[in-house]
Amino acid sequence: MSMRFSQKLRLFAMGFATFLVVGLASSHLYIQSSQSKTNPIVAENPTPQELSQNQSFPNQLSKISLSSNPVSSTSSLPQKNLIAQEASEAVQVIDEQQNPKFSIQGSRVFSSGKLPKAKVTFDDNKLLKVIINTRKYFQDYAADDPSIARTGVLGTQGVTVEDVLKTLDFMTAVLEEDISNNRPTRLKDPSFINENFRVIRWTPYNPQKPEQNKVRLTKYAVFTHPASRTRTSTFNTALYSLKDDALTDKFYVKYTKQDVLSGIYEPGGKEAGRVEPLAYLTRTGLEEALMEGTVLINFTDGSQAFFNVDRNNEIPFVRGVAPRQQKRYWYFRQVDAIKGYGYKIDAKISIEPGVTFAGDVLNIGLGRIAMLEYNQGGQRNLRMGIIADTGGAFLPNLYQLDFLSGIFASQQEFKQYIKQLPEFVNAYILVKS
Repeated sequence: MSMRFSQKLRLFAMGFATFLVVGLASSHLYIQSSQSKTNPIVAENPTPQELSQNQSFPNQLSKISLSSNPVSSTSSLPQKNLIAQEASEAVQVIDEQQNPKFSIQGSRVFSSGKLPKAKVTFDDNKLLKVIINTRKYFQDYAADDPSIARTGVLGTQGVTVEDVLKTLDFMTAVLEEDISNNRPTRLKDPSFINENFRVIRWTPYNPQKPEQNKVRLTKYAVFTHPASRTRTSTFNTALYSLKDDALTDKFYVKYTKQDVLSGIYEPGGKEAGRVEPLAYLTRTGLEEALMEGTVLINFTDGSQAFFNVDRNNEIPFVRGVAPRQQKRYWYFRQVDAIKGYGYKIDAKISIEPGVTFAGDVLNIGLGRIAMLEYNQGGQRNLRMGIIADTGGAFLPNLYQLDFLSGIFASQQEFKQYIKQLPEFVNAYILVKS
């Protein structure tokens, strides 16, 4: 009799415990669901309206004295801790078409770090300019470009879009005050950065090279090229621009780069007159323009102009395939400066060499401040810049940044310049604390 009673008691206890677990789990799920609907910072993809609620940082910062290190706010710590708890959870990494490619533990890529004491390199005025331009892109195009509202893999570290905007605004305020007072900027002091920013160490993840333990630093540039406004025997490869009707009639997605180069748009071709030739370059000049995204053309008539990629034929870039065999083709537009990221040609961010990185804006994020650490001449160096550009090779790409090195007249000049730059670096993401 006592044995039956004991068994019943154990069954009752197990049932009651199960009830408690289920009840607590349901309560937790309800809380998470409520937060995702009411708290835009927790959501993976906040709406543009939620994003635009955070536009008052410059006015707030102007009221803060930057003569000493500001005290970090702790008002958002509970929320930060909630998101940080998810750092070990898997996050989906997406490609250019926003299709999931693989999932990865957030802590595999990002973790807490600290900058070493070393010389920090960047041009104050150029970095300030690109930061302001990138911040303005968030302000002007959040409603049109939902990709910039993604927190990406950094979201597992509690980094929100609001944090990114706050970081850009704080850096703008510091740079403007230091430049106006004609003094070295505090953003070149690792101690100031360690005290005022979260320093997040970036451990690269390369599915093809799992042993890679440093971020690969490639380099790109804008090249000057001679060209003609009309086709000649030397300048026989056109740089084309789409006309306005291509917005509705996407005929151009049917054609590969090889189709275009066969002459389909030239007189007598089956699509003659459907696009506008902007310039005629050599074949080498075209390949470099397609690879770099921007070209500075010196026309034979003495004029000069920048041209930037506008829209492509929606054929993905294929890693490992030689440039001339790639089927992707870009159509260009004339622009007034070197252009980086933007959802359309008229919205692209104006960027500067020496302070701009191209990277994975979907999974790392637009406007993230990157700091690179490397040895040069036996000394440790730090270089700061902003992710304000992208490309097909970076979607997805958790192991590489591309450094905009400058404007060069030749590949030889470019290669000579980049010899001083490392191939692999320790990398960090800076977020205002």
